[in-house]
Amino acid sequence: MTDHSLQKQVKKQMQQHRKLSAKKIFRRSFFIFIGALLMALGIEVFLVPNDIMDGGILGISIILYNLTSISIGVFIFLLNIPFFFLGYKQIGKTFAISTIFGITILSIATNYFHYIPAFTDDMLLATVFGGIVVGAGVGLVIRNGGALDGSEILAILLNKKWPFSVGEFVMFFNIFIFGWGGFVLGWDRAMYSILAYVIAFKTIDIVIDGFEESKSAWIISEKNKEIGEAILSRLGRGVTYLNGEGGYSRDDKQVIFCIVTRLEEAKLKSIVEEIDEAAFLAVADINEVRGGRFKKRDIH
Repeated sequence: MTDHSLQKQVKKQMQQHRKLSAKKIFRRSFFIFIGALLMALGIEVFLVPNDIMDGGILGISIILYNLTSISIGVFIFLLNIPFFFLGYKQIGKTFAISTIFGITILSIATNYFHYIPAFTDDMLLATVFGGIVVGAGVGLVIRNGGALDGSEILAILLNKKWPFSVGEFVMFFNIFIFGWGGFVLGWDRAMYSILAYVIAFKTIDIVIDGFEESKSAWIISEKNKEIGEAILSRLGRGVTYLNGEGGYSRDDKQVIFCIVTRLEEAKLKSIVEEIDEAAFLAVADINEVRGGRFKKRDIH
């Protein structure tokens, strides 16, 4: 096979790999649609009626709405257009299409939800539940390959040219927004807005990562077979044996790798200590596990 034909074959395989099935496209579109509706609901029935902001483009849109009385949806759509093109160049076509779809639904939905009466005029309740609903919506969209705010896309671009992390750029951006909001809406509203932003941020993490975190365990022991068999029989979890080499001793090592739930972590540790107190054990969080044979076997 010539270099040219090899390149064509690789390109063809990459195109095939990127192509999504109709079922996956529908599933992504559905959850992006629901996520955008949730965010619009959080904005219009919790945050805006109580003069509470969020960070990013949404925060700017809420401030501009209070200054001009023009629909928030208009500002959300117009201010995110440049970031749609940046996302297309920096992350890819699928991301850009998912993002423009989500932002369009969000912009339209805010116009309709604007006429729904506020669920509460209690500032604390509006802050907490507004942050939760907005965060859940954003998390659903991000989990399904899109975005509803272009500030992080800008941060990714600036990160390549300036010696600051993406998180630091987002923080600087939001400090400016909340400071501006303090002058426009009042400093008490700005402080409530920061609280809503923190709640939304944590909710996004929960939606993306899930409630049930799994644990990955790496075990190095001279009694690796005994430990592996005990994990299989007493925990009902599969194990994988990996070949390794000691960096200092240069001795051949066999590493046991397995995945357990949080509730099984303590039992795993007791199994390892019971068989080999000198065993090396490292446990780390895993947010998502797919494929393979992660189903639990019956314990006997």
